[in-house]
Amino acid sequence: MHKSRKQLYYHAMMFPGMVCLFIFSFVPMFGIIMAFQNYIPAKGIFKSRWVNWDNFKFIFTIPDSKQIFINTIIIALGKMILGIIIPVSFALLLNEIRKKVFKKTVQTIVYLPHFLSWVVLATVVQYIFSYDGPINAMLSSFHISPIMFMGSNKWFRPIMILTESWKEFGYGSIIYLAALTGIDPGLYEAASIDGANRWKRLIHITIPGILPIILIMTTMSLPNILNAGFDQIFNLYNPLVYQSGDIIDTYVYRVGMLQRQYSLATAIGLIKSVIGAILIATANKLVTTFSDRTMF
Repeated sequence: MHKSRKQLYYHAMMFPGMVCLFIFSFVPMFGIIMAFQNYIPAKGIFKSRWVNWDNFKFIFTIPDSKQIFINTIIIALGKMILGIIIPVSFALLLNEIRKKVFKKTVQTIVYLPHFLSWVVLATVVQYIFSYDGPINAMLSSFHISPIMFMGSNKWFRPIMILTESWKEFGYGSIIYLAALTGIDPGLYEAASIDGANRWKRLIHITIPGILPIILIMTTMSLPNILNAGFDQIFNLYNPLVYQSGDIIDTYVYRVGMLQRQYSLATAIGLIKSVIGAILIATANKLVTTFSDRTMF
């Protein structure tokens, strides 16, 4: 009886959160119907004309659709790859620092960008890569002509990938630092006695020790392959770089909110959601294969 009452209290604590989840996550899913209609706000969902799959067919006839999906995948893949390599490398380097005060200071500094909005950071990035900014000033000192980084289709995607990695690598390294603390210190002591230097201990003990976590984190990031980062792109892109920087989310925003093509925008979003759901199921299967854990 006491146990049942205790569980009732836990469920009561969860109830407000579940209500918010239902209102803001499940109820809006009813709007998916618009993807199969020629939705007109004045008529509403119930009176708008049904067009079945016409919106989905039209998506693949739009000249920009292929480029938008390519941009999304390239930017998301770049962020995913660097989002694993840089945090792991940083965690390994930080783990070698023995002075705790210096180590904690470095950790605090690199964590800070994660807590700043792209609304703020976009101004910083635009200044750094502007035509008369610090980067071009440095290039000029080497007699290299200034480059319009933020207006160049060649440079825009690399800048998006690198700045996102800079913002998140400190916070992303937390889980790898935690994994490093789980490695048995006795292994390092035994390796030192056998004459292994730091590099050999890193190769043969440290990296194999955190490799399962790296594989799991890589697999879990797979569902985000179509999430290239709306906040960042929206605050940094411009019409000059639509060819290389326009992603699914920004295109949906322009088509749905600015051009008021609600049905088309909903159809594009639905395609992304379906692909994302398939990737989540795939990621769950891969996580189960690589480890004894499961995502759901």
